[in-house]
Amino acid sequence: MLVVLKEGKAPLVRVLPVTRSAPTDARDALEIPLATKKRLGLDADRSWVVLTEASDFIWPGPDLRPAVNGDPSSLVYGVVPPGFMAALREKLAQPWSERRAAIAGTE
Repeated sequence: MLVVLKEGKAPLVRVLPVTRSAPTDARDALEIPLATKKRLGLDADRSWVVLTEASDFIWPGPDLRPAVNGDPSSLVYGVVPPGFMAALREKLAQPWSERRAAIAGTE
């Protein structure tokens, strides 16, 4: 999740989707390690962060739901480990620099 702040406009939250569908091209997604999924309170099925899509939502807004931890003031499920975040940042750069990625939502 990334919060985009622009003067005079509502904050935008940019998120990457998570899916259980294995990518057809390994460059387009990063598998979430099982230990990370458990820490975030997610199920044990294999899941991937999709690197070629992002969605923007106005914050606060109707498209964002409270986190599964039950805190109604939080949209955060948890923090991913630094190693996974570094791998995500590294892999994320390629599809965006190659213009194989897109953003959906509010601008």
